[in-house]
Amino acid sequence: MAEKKFYSPLGGNEMPRFGGPATFMRLPAVELSDELDAAFIGVPFDIGTSNRPGARLAPREIRDESRMLRPFNVSTGADPFNSLTVADIGDVPINTFNLLKSIDIIESFYNEVADCGVVPLTLGGDHTIALPILRALAKKHGPVGMVHIDAHADVNDDMFGEQIAHGTPFRRAVEEGLLDCNRVVQIGLRGTGYSADEYDWSRDQGFRVVTAEECWHKSLAPLMEEVREKVGGGPVHISFDIDGLDPAYAPGTGTAEVGGLTVMQGIEIIRGCKGLNIVGGDLVEVSPPFDTSRATSVVAANLLYEMLCVLPGVNYHSR
Repeated sequence: MAEKKFYSPLGGNEMPRFGGPATFMRLPAVELSDELDAAFIGVPFDIGTSNRPGARLAPREIRDESRMLRPFNVSTGADPFNSLTVADIGDVPINTFNLLKSIDIIESFYNEVADCGVVPLTLGGDHTIALPILRALAKKHGPVGMVHIDAHADVNDDMFGEQIAHGTPFRRAVEEGLLDCNRVVQIGLRGTGYSADEYDWSRDQGFRVVTAEECWHKSLAPLMEEVREKVGGGPVHISFDIDGLDPAYAPGTGTAEVGGLTVMQGIEIIRGCKGLNIVGGDLVEVSPPFDTSRATSVVAANLLYEMLCVLPGVNYHSR
């Protein structure tokens, strides 16, 4: 058996941070193979968005703003790059003129990723892409649990008469049997709606709904104990819409809602997933044209790194 090969991000003393490859954390760009344990993947897609566009540009911007990330997580002791074989395998070649064809392309791409046993960490893209990703994960693992961070439940039956858009992926995922509904938690939901029963459909499926107001002014570490109890016992996907955070922290998004989570709470949620059987993660809805300071992309890059750090098989050092 060949010795396991580890890839490491290009260090700041080897090449200035503003130089080097435009990959996530300046990791090697490699082809998909079963030698990888996890891979960063871009999905430059925003055909499904309903308000401000631009999420198609996010994978490139998030990669660029990941250049300051270093390999060791000093805060948690996680040492992902000496534990797992991780690389950047590039972008899914979507059809920018056809939403449904793009969904099929994404699903096919992620089927190959899942067949190789690689855990995908996805740089979106709008939230429509969660549906084909979940299709591929469920084909490999069966129905998955999910930790979903978002301002919106994304369980609309349709948008403008269309069944597939960024506000519908989890309605379709339930209908297609992709989710283990009793192992799904939605955190950060808030804002205005069309009726008083805005979140009842999610609750009726068995989802645990945690509104943003339930999170205000507190640590979410106790909540994540409940979440682990709820979603544990099977494969889990993390789906993080950047608008789950308050626009004070992440203004560069398509459907901003005030009163959201803090960056610290977002990190607590992801770190609270440690110990779960995480089979995938996505970070979606960053819109660089509305991210003039690029702060949103900086936050997104850090949250994706935190997802890497809680994957099964990552070793932790005492601090």
